[in-house]
Amino acid sequence: MKSLRILMFTTFYPPYSFGGDAVGVQRMAQALVARGHRVTVVHDQDAYLSLGGKMPEDVGSGDGVRAVGLRSRNGVLANLLTQQTGRPIVHGRKIREIAAEGYDIIWYNNASLVGGPGLLGIGDGLRVFEAHEHWLVCPTHVLWRYNKELCDKRECLRCVVSHRRPPQLWRYSGYLDRMLDKVDLIVAKSEFSRAKHRDFGLRQKMQVLPYFLPDLEVTPQAATEKLPHKRPYFLFVGRLEKIKGLQDVFPAFDQYPDADLLILGDGDYTDTLKKQAADNPRIRFLGRKSLDELNAYYRGAIGLIVPSVCYETFGIILIESFRLGTPVIARRLGPFPEIVEASGGGALFDDQAGLIEAMRQLQSDPDHRAKVSANARAGFEKLWSEQKVLAAYGAAFAAAARAKGDIALADALEAGAFENGASQG
Repeated sequence: MKSLRILMFTTFYPPYSFGGDAVGVQRMAQALVARGHRVTVVHDQDAYLSLGGKMPEDVGSGDGVRAVGLRSRNGVLANLLTQQTGRPIVHGRKIREIAAEGYDIIWYNNASLVGGPGLLGIGDGLRVFEAHEHWLVCPTHVLWRYNKELCDKRECLRCVVSHRRPPQLWRYSGYLDRMLDKVDLIVAKSEFSRAKHRDFGLRQKMQVLPYFLPDLEVTPQAATEKLPHKRPYFLFVGRLEKIKGLQDVFPAFDQYPDADLLILGDGDYTDTLKKQAADNPRIRFLGRKSLDELNAYYRGAIGLIVPSVCYETFGIILIESFRLGTPVIARRLGPFPEIVEASGGGALFDDQAGLIEAMRQLQSDPDHRAKVSANARAGFEKLWSEQKVLAAYGAAFAAAARAKGDIALADALEAGAFENGASQG
């Protein structure tokens, strides 16, 4: 099988990262290395540190991915120049030197601060842009207008000011559109996200390719492990931010005494949430957990609650739960309905009453929960397992390569370059 050279760009990359999209990029890079490909990931350490990230103690992963972190003496200025001009001003020379090494695939992920739209014209090979956020159509990336409500129409200038971000004049010049025309394939993470990009004016076609997770082997120790919490509980996992909607869940637990709510994660909204839940001892904030600890909490939970109030592009947290057979109760918003309905692995809620009813049904009806749990696990295997998703990526990239006229790359992808092997994690 031909070993491909792949160059990936992303603003954030573990351990210099905050959210799930960076982990998704890392999983993809690791999966490709496990299939014999040579993967270089260029990310922006300046962005991570400028936004309050702490310098990691251990940055070596030993996973075979070549990670190049961009760093300057004045990271805030470097990021501001990229944000304002849409070009990699400070790190442009380094980026071009790396791209000139020669790659079969140039894979742009979160490009906002690692280079902006100007990044899309750098490098030869098949050019792929993967929209982990709504950055292509939203200066704040999340379609959360005035930092308080879902966005249904463009009011970008006033909105970015409310988010305390400087306006980007290049967004009004057609520059992004011209640079996207240089890209051979644009990937959306869900049908919902593709529709939102179209609704907000993106004229280029997008292809839907979801996230994946490597399968987890249930060890004998895991199968017999003790529950991590004595009382029955529902679980929330994720960054503690207002847009994740956790504050809307607390009133339901004031009325639902039969189970606890365990919250795993941290973020800039943590203190506010703790104050809001201070009068309910059944709401527990447990902070961040290791992967093994997290999986134990998933396995012991009645269900995972996903109450985001903003438009996610996918929702990795749902398939993390499905992978372990844990049902999901998600807000009927964004891509969550298509994920839950495709799998049959959970329920959707619109309001507090619907959330309480979904919790009660899972907890009080063991047969129902067992069926939903089985659906969750089967849905993961069918739709979001590593082999299934990598095969879909290979087919999409092959079609784009053939359309571009890169017959050798198309032949390699059609021969299964993305399908063989298995990654760890």
